Amino acid sequence: MDEQQQFVLQTIEEQGIGSIRLWFSDVLGTLKSVSIAPAELEGAFEEGIGFDGSAIEGLTRVSEDDMIVRPDASTFQILPWEGQEEGRASSARMFCDILTTDGSPAMGDSRYILKRTLETARQKGFTPYLHPEIEFYLFRRQERADQQPVPIDRGGYFDDVPLGRGLEFRKGSISQLESMGINVEYSHHESGPGQQEIDLRSAEALATADNIMTFRAIVRQMGQAKGLLASFMPKPLEGQPGSGMHTHLSLFASDRDAFYEAGAPFGMSATARQFAAGLLAHATEISAVVNPSVNSYKRLWGGAEAPSYVCWGHNNRSALLRVPQYRHSERIEYRALDPSVNPYLAFSLLIAAGLDGIDKAMDLEQPTNDDVWDLTDTERRAMGIQPLPSSLDSALKVMEKSEFVASTLGEQVFSYFLANKHRQWQEYRSTITPYELRTSLDRM
Repeated sequence: MDEQQQFVLQTIEEQGIGSIRLWFSDVLGTLKSVSIAPAELEGAFEEGIGFDGSAIEGLTRVSEDDMIVRPDASTFQILPWEGQEEGRASSARMFCDILTTDGSPAMGDSRYILKRTLETARQKGFTPYLHPEIEFYLFRRQERADQQPVPIDRGGYFDDVPLGRGLEFRKGSISQLESMGINVEYSHHESGPGQQEIDLRSAEALATADNIMTFRAIVRQMGQAKGLLASFMPKPLEGQPGSGMHTHLSLFASDRDAFYEAGAPFGMSATARQFAAGLLAHATEISAVVNPSVNSYKRLWGGAEAPSYVCWGHNNRSALLRVPQYRHSERIEYRALDPSVNPYLAFSLLIAAGLDGIDKAMDLEQPTNDDVWDLTDTERRAMGIQPLPSSLDSALKVMEKSEFVASTLGEQVFSYFLANKHRQWQEYRSTITPYELRTSLDRM
């Protein structure tokens, strides 16, 4: 047993922690959990805990159902919302690695897929860092799920609502995040009524993905505690901005910023330009993973600064890729992600796409200075600006032809993801919407 595992066992005993939650993600990005007693943890560190992997979305096949979940002691944190108010023993959590019965990594473990991509980056001499800006809506909780959602306020971008429930909610969420070692850069009211944004500080890619999973758990728990519905749905309201998860990527070689070169245009090194070119080259192929629901495309094509076209610009908020003017280090902002993603798979593809651009020394086209939404289709075609997929169906049709996505995710996850999302599209396509009834029922 290593020092970190011994530290965890000692902390659990000293803090009187009553249960430990072992966390992991299914292929769709849903947080999964199994609780164990402190007495079972030493065995879990050494041998893992067995479970039925075939019951978890995309993890394995029924013929290979026996799996092992083994906690990563470096991710140990006490859960701030459990037990402390009632005077009971607290709970803690750890993220886990999923293994087969012979101890090898499970090919359906999305956290392992990101680890594998990061190992490729390490072998090339790079360490990726990511900084996500996470948007979500707060609604009043209602009796039925099919009721029109009612935002908690009518605020707009950066509105100061000192006695508003949104400010109180953000403060409480940030306090819990920071108690778990997740640093927050800033927060504010976003453009939509009831819409909030909390930005996490830059961290290494695996830690950032774990932090996003924890963030969503904290925000949902906080919503339940306050009688609110916290939603990461990309486009919950017609005529209002969607919720994105703009993600800033940095690349370091040892302690050197690999994206920065003094005197270069926009401060971008050749490595940064090649990385950005790789992101643009693979943007349509990865769309189904970074925008994984039918609702995601209503955000992408609904205006309000959502990126719809494959291009880049310096401080251009209509572009898919943006190089911000304000920065502590050179970074590239990828604006298509929404907060419903599986962060492990999404980050694997973003990093792999950028590395592919470096490996192939891809050329980065000239930046787009125009507001892309104001251009005509003819103007965009003349400038070589291609659209992102306009629906989950079209995104899946591009993805299923992609050798790049298949090799990054592995054949098992690639095939399962496609099959699951094709089913989602078929269900959506056969649904009669309120719009159809409103506009056609008494006219046809």
